[in-house]
Amino acid sequence: MSDEAELVRGSGNVFRDLGHRDADREHLRAVLAARIIGVLDEDRLTVRRAQEITGVAAADFSRIRQGKLARFSIDRLMTILAGLGQEVEVKVNVRPRTPMPTAVSPQMERVGGPSPIPSAG
Repeated sequence: MSDEAELVRGSGNVFRDLGHRDADREHLRAVLAARIIGVLDEDRLTVRRAQEITGVAAADFSRIRQGKLARFSIDRLMTILAGLGQEVEVKVNVRPRTPMPTAVSPQMERVGGPSPIPSAG
C-alpha cells in the first residue's frame, strides 16, 4: 500500500464537483456570503453594528457567518453587500448544461494529466 495521496484538480466549484443540483447558484451564494463576512471582518463590524448600518437583522448576519445560506437569495446577498458600501459586478456566461455527475465530476482530473484546454500551436 502506497503512502502517496492522489492529488485531484476540481472544476473550481465544489458544489458541482460534489454533484449538487443547483451548484452554480450555491457557489455564487457562497462567494457573496464570503465577501459579506470579509467586509464584516475588515471593518470590525459586529452583527449588531451591521444591522444598524444595513437594516438587516443581526440574526441574518449570524446565519451568513455560519454558512446557513438556504434562506438567502442572490439578490438579497447583493443588497446586503450594497448596504455595507460594496459594489457588486456580475459577469454572466451562458452555455448548454453538461450531464450531471453521479459522484465525482468527470471535469475533475489528476494533476499532471491531460489538460481539457487545447494547447496553442
